[in-house]
Amino acid sequence: MHTVANDPTSVAGRQSLLSGAEALVSRFQSINARLDDIRNGIDTQLDAVITNINSYGAQISALNQKIVAAQSLAGQPPNDLLDQRDQLIANLNEQIRVTTVTQDDGSYNIFIGNGQTLVVGASTFTLALQDDPSDLEQKNVVYSQGGSYVTIPQTLLENGGVLGGLISFRRNTLEGAQNALGRVAIGLAQTVNNQNQLGQDLNGALGGNLFSLAGTSPTIYANNGNSSSGAAVLTATLSSAAALTTSNYTLQYSSASSNYTLTRVSDGTQTVISSLPSTVDGVTIALSSGTPTNGDQWLLLPTRFGARDISVATTDPNKIAAAAPIRTAEGTANTGNGNINLGSVNTASQPPLNSNLQNSVTITFTSASSFTVTDTTLSSTLATGVTYTSGGSITYNGWTVAISGVPATSDTFTIATNTGGIGDNRNALALATLQTSNKLANNSAGTPTTTYQGAYAQLVSSIGNKTRETQVNSAAQQTLLNDTKSTQQQLSGVNLDEEAANLLRFQQAYQAAAKMVQIGSTLFDTILGIR
Repeated sequence: MHTVANDPTSVAGRQSLLSGAEALVSRFQSINARLDDIRNGIDTQLDAVITNINSYGAQISALNQKIVAAQSLAGQPPNDLLDQRDQLIANLNEQIRVTTVTQDDGSYNIFIGNGQTLVVGASTFTLALQDDPSDLEQKNVVYSQGGSYVTIPQTLLENGGVLGGLISFRRNTLEGAQNALGRVAIGLAQTVNNQNQLGQDLNGALGGNLFSLAGTSPTIYANNGNSSSGAAVLTATLSSAAALTTSNYTLQYSSASSNYTLTRVSDGTQTVISSLPSTVDGVTIALSSGTPTNGDQWLLLPTRFGARDISVATTDPNKIAAAAPIRTAEGTANTGNGNINLGSVNTASQPPLNSNLQNSVTITFTSASSFTVTDTTLSSTLATGVTYTSGGSITYNGWTVAISGVPATSDTFTIATNTGGIGDNRNALALATLQTSNKLANNSAGTPTTTYQGAYAQLVSSIGNKTRETQVNSAAQQTLLNDTKSTQQQLSGVNLDEEAANLLRFQQAYQAAAKMVQIGSTLFDTILGIR
C-alpha cells in the first residue's frame, strides 16, 4: 500500500500490491488448511481411542466373569486374574477417566462421564463416533443405550485420559485458533474493501472490492433434530468485522415467548432476540423462509471459515482506488481568509456529490456566520442558513469537508469531482494507515481496540500460553502419578531389594542346612564303620 501511495500512477507498484495480496491470501488459506488437517486428525485419533476403550471394557468384563467363577470354586482370590484386571483398568484410565465400584462378588462396575456405565459385571456398553447434529464439520462421542446411541455432553469427557485431552483441545484451543485466524482474514478483507470503495481508481471510477469472502462466512447450520413441519431456514451475513468475536453461537427458538435465545459459547452470554432480522456481535441473522418450531436450534459460526474463504477479488491493477474522488477549492474572488481542507469521503453507498461523479457543490457564505450549500450542476439547493463554525465538519452527499478562518460574505468554496486525479494518493495513504489502525475487537462502547497484527499476535500468544500451561499440567500430573504408584507399591507391591535380601537369606539357610545334613551323614557312616 505504501508503494502505491508513493507513486499512484505506477502500474508496476499496483501489480506488486496485488501480488502481495495473493501471497497473503495463500498464507491464510494454508494455515487454515493445516488447522483443518488437525481437526480431521482428531477424529481419526478419537476413533482409535474409542476402539481401545471398547476393547478394554470387553476384556475387563470377561475377567469379571472368570474372577467370580474362580472365587466361588476355590474360595480364594485368584490373584493372577485380579492383577490382570487391575492392569487393564490402569490402561483404560489412560484412555478415559473412569470410576470403579467393587461388587460383593468381586466384580467391578466401571463408569465414565457423569455416570454412564461402561462395564457392569459381565455386561459391557460401548462408545462410538457420530456426526454432531449441529456442526457438520465435527464428530461427537456417543454412548450405546438400549440399542441406540446417546450423545454424551462433550464437556463431561474432558477431565482425563487421551479422549479427554483430544476433546478439550478441539473445543478449547483448536476452535478458538481457527476462529481467531478467520476473524483477522474477515476483518482485513472488509476494512480494506470499505476503504477502497471510498476512493477513485486509475480509470476514474469509484473503487470496488480488493478482497472477496464469497464462501460461507459467516455460516449457520440447522440442527438435524429441527422440526420439518415449519422447515425454518435462517441465514447469517456479516455486518461489522470490528464487532466480531472469536466465539461460536447457539440459537434456539421458543414458541412460548416467540423469541430466539442466542448464546455465545465462549462465555455463556445470552441475548434474547424478539424478531428477525437481528444483528448481534457483527452478524445479522435473518429468517429466509419457513416458520420456526419450538425447540429448533442452529449453530452460528461467524469466523471459522474466514481464512478459508478469503480471496483476491481483482487482477486488474487499475482497480486499486489510490485517489480520493473529490477535490476542493476556494473561490478566486474570495475576500475573507477562510480555508477549506482536502475533504474526505464517508460512504460508498452514496456516490460523492450525489451523482455519477459529475456534479459539483458550492458553499456560499451569506454572512460571516452562515452559508448555503448548492448543487451547482443540478442548480438545486441542498441547505440554507447553515451556521458556520470554524473548523467544524460540513457533511453532505457522502463527503465531509472543514472550513476554517473567517470567510467574508459571498465567499465561495467548491467540492467537485477529482477529474484526472491519477496522481492523487489520498486514499492510498488511508489504505496504508489501516495497518496501524484499530479495526477489530470492539469494546463494550463499540470502539475497535486492536489492529490486524494485534489480533494475530493475540492468537499466537494464546496458543503459546496454552502450550506452556499444558506442559506444566502434564509435568504435575506425571509427578502425581509417580507418587501414587510409589504409594501403591509401598502398600501392596513387591520390593525387589527386600526380595533379593530374603533370597540370599534363604539361600544361606539352605546351604547351612545342607551342610548339617552332610555332617550328620558323615558321622552316621563313621559310627557304622566302627567294629
